[in-house]
Amino acid sequence: MIAGHFGLAAAVKARRPAVPLYALMLATAWLDIVFVPLLLAGVEGLSKAPDAADAGYGAAFIHAWYTHSLLGALALSALFGAFFAPRYGRPVAVVVGAVAFSHWLLDLVVHRPDLPLLPANALDLPLLGFGLWRYPVASAGLELLIVIAGFALYWQGAVAANRRAAKSVGLAHAIGGAAFAAGLVVLAVDFFSAG
Repeated sequence: MIAGHFGLAAAVKARRPAVPLYALMLATAWLDIVFVPLLLAGVEGLSKAPDAADAGYGAAFIHAWYTHSLLGALALSALFGAFFAPRYGRPVAVVVGAVAFSHWLLDLVVHRPDLPLLPANALDLPLLGFGLWRYPVASAGLELLIVIAGFALYWQGAVAANRRAAKSVGLAHAIGGAAFAAGLVVLAVDFFSAG
């Protein structure tokens, strides 16, 4: 769901132009950014899903017991949003924090049941995940729709903003096209390199 996360950030940028795009892009990946050092330290981990045919796209259980627990995601998202408050103000911080938390919501749709409610799966509560990754083509299709919709909204917003400012729309088209192409490349690499 990497490309899908970025597609959502692009859509939010189209609707909230005051929010810096870099903040939105970082926000969508924030939980995974924190996950990587914990993975390398052995605190969080990955394992092959027993029902997966191979090690392809979405074929793993992700044991992100802290970063991707519901409570952990809420706390990390609030922390990330708060970082932007002093420079950009509370409204931007709230949007950035909400986009950071959207990562967990999108993961809920695709992950197998591996998302805990509490850090370290305290109280041994049921794990969440709707498991769309069991159907790689459907999962990639959903991600593709998010990328297309998100970057189409971003592109439309960038062109409109340039027209309002009486600037050439050529640069907006170039950036929008490049961002859309990058989203498609990320999705293709994620889907085909894993399979």
